[in-house]
Amino acid sequence: MREGGQRPVATAIVVHEGRVLMVRRRISEGELSWQFPAGKVEPGESREDAAVRETQEETGLDVVVVKLLGERVHPKTGRLMSYTACEVVGGAAHVADTEELAELAWVAHGEIPKYVPYGLFEPVQQHLDVVLHL
Repeated sequence: MREGGQRPVATAIVVHEGRVLMVRRRISEGELSWQFPAGKVEPGESREDAAVRETQEETGLDVVVVKLLGERVHPKTGRLMSYTACEVVGGAAHVADTEELAELAWVAHGEIPKYVPYGLFEPVQQHLDVVLHL
């Protein structure tokens, strides 16, 4: 399904109790081993709805949209990415999609560079700087 344009990828920035949710994919995309819950936007689906759905499918968490943080073409994958801030309303995080995910972690602000050494998309970093209460 690569011909034509690729569907955009919706990413969920899920913050709960002072930490942000990160997942490690079984198959990494180059350097992208740890990342935020994400997946392709389905036809007719909004970017925000896709972020909520992917979080539920991958981690079992029920989240709601706080706000859309921004979009970009990812510098490493060339994919159109959207980033949606979400908050947890129910469920307990676990690896729900065992085919796609190897593990997940709740990451404190100061630990983010260990998981994502090449830095985050600036609007995402700014959001986390605020909500993770430095």
